[in-house]
Amino acid sequence: MAGGWARDGAVQDQIDDTISDAVSAARARMPVGESEQWCVDCGEEIPEKRRAALPGVKRCVQCQSGLDASARNSGINRRGSKDSQLR
Repeated sequence: MAGGWARDGAVQDQIDDTISDAVSAARARMPVGESEQWCVDCGEEIPEKRRAALPGVKRCVQCQSGLDASARNSGINRRGSKDSQLR
């Protein structure tokens, strides 16, 4: 149900492209290469199973969880205002 000059299905195409871009960005942020044996932040040993499951890992679970939590709380309002959604 597109409106104006957009063809039918254009809204769904935009949603699909947004999801595809987010997945590509997440994959690009994943570590690659050889895993560290010791956490680069705290110096604790990274378990062998974690290194095998996630090649290129640089941090222990606790340090990575803290890093991920701080990234989530970046202060960006992802909902936006009604005005920004209407533009």
